[in-house]
Amino acid sequence: MATALDRELKRQITVNGAAYTVVLDPQGMRLVGKGKRRPEVELRWSDLLSGEAALAVALNASLSGDLASAKVASAKGATGQAKLASKRPTR
Repeated sequence: MATALDRELKRQITVNGAAYTVVLDPQGMRLVGKGKRRPEVELRWSDLLSGEAALAVALNASLSGDLASAKVASAKGATGQAKLASKRPTR
């Protein structure tokens, strides 16, 4: 049996030599640079499940001119949606 996530859980990680704090809470997750207050990445669980997160990644990549990343993110989002839809119970 898994433990319910009913309050914030913080852990420190190092990515490419930079320290970050990962915060998991019932609403989603945040990645905050060590010593910073504003999150660099924020993701709500509902956005992840609905596919909105993949669309946001694709949009940001397309706006930055990195179209290869946008195509990969879009493909992953579509694939993830299909997998999620097949696992959802029907009523």
